[in-house]
Amino acid sequence: MKKAVITTGGKQYLVTEGETIDVELLHADGKSVSFDALLVIDGEAVTVGTPSVDKIKVTAEVVEEDVKADKVTAIRYKAKKRVHKVHGHRQHHTQIKITKIA
Repeated sequence: MKKAVITTGGKQYLVTEGETIDVELLHADGKSVSFDALLVIDGEAVTVGTPSVDKIKVTAEVVEEDVKADKVTAIRYKAKKRVHKVHGHRQHHTQIKITKIA
């Protein structure tokens, strides 16, 4: 089973073929996106790139675009001062399915 480490949106993900993951919002033109592999694990063989592995591309198809994550709330509160403020935020994600590591 091949595994690869890809980077997108400032984060790194360990992916395998057929896996579905949520990544930061991608503005993809088509239904297919490709990533460079930073590290490839193929059974016992491990290949580390500098910074990416040559001739290895990870392709994925966009399952769903602009998915909202759970709400994160931030609270500002000062005791005995009548100060309280609640902020909410929902991050946008893209759901992708890894099709091929080659």
